[in-house]
Amino acid sequence: MQTVQVTDLSDPALLPFTKLTDMQLRLKVEPERGIFLAEGEKVILRALEAGFSPLSALMEPKWLPGLAPALASHDCQVFLADEALLKSVTGYRLHRGALAAFHRRPLPSVEQVLEGARVIVVLEDLVDHTNVGLIFRSAAGLGVDAVLVSPQCADPLYRRSVKVSMGAVLTTPWTRADPWPWLVDDLGPRGFERIALTPAADAVDLRDWRPTVAEPKVALLLGSEGPGLSDAALKAVDTRVRIPMTDRVDSLNVAATAAIACYALVASNHL
Repeated sequence: MQTVQVTDLSDPALLPFTKLTDMQLRLKVEPERGIFLAEGEKVILRALEAGFSPLSALMEPKWLPGLAPALASHDCQVFLADEALLKSVTGYRLHRGALAAFHRRPLPSVEQVLEGARVIVVLEDLVDHTNVGLIFRSAAGLGVDAVLVSPQCADPLYRRSVKVSMGAVLTTPWTRADPWPWLVDDLGPRGFERIALTPAADAVDLRDWRPTVAEPKVALLLGSEGPGLSDAALKAVDTRVRIPMTDRVDSLNVAATAAIACYALVASNHL
């Protein structure tokens, strides 16, 4: 670890931390550079604990004592700047005082992610990074073993997803489910009962669903808000289930739905 006092934010080494609010630019640039951003002391420490290699960090000096022991053994630069200078970085005030850029790792294969997994969540084309991060957080907290995301799903390593997941995207096994949606067909021969969440009135009440085998493996499929799961994905599942609700709303936020369903499947059915 090398500490560098910053007086000029135009240094090219600080490019990972500039224009923090320009989502469209960063969604393209960060994967191309093979990096992702972690915000705040807790998430940065979780990224380090998960074995991700830091490229650089930017923070006020007051955050260094809490992060230095974990960063000390890494070949990275830690840029220190005073609060007034950092506030000139667009979006910095929203990002908890400390930022770190980490190298992405190659995604594991589907086989590696599914090895030993009994309960998985499968996300099809979710476009909201907050929802993706919240689903990862619920999945990790409620005992889900792994997550698969479709090729067009929002990037779990985009900084908003990493932040709202509280680092769960860094510790939960996941990968891209490619080819899609044919991979959903393959989950059946792999021993998974495929369950689709839908508000359709003719779907099975989630409270009534029971696995068909003694030691089940379950794949829970969730689609984006609005369109929901595609027809192709719905045709590939074994069962469609719904969460019973009053007539005051027609659906729940997909992240809330995921949390309810994960709890019901893992806890109530002892998976």
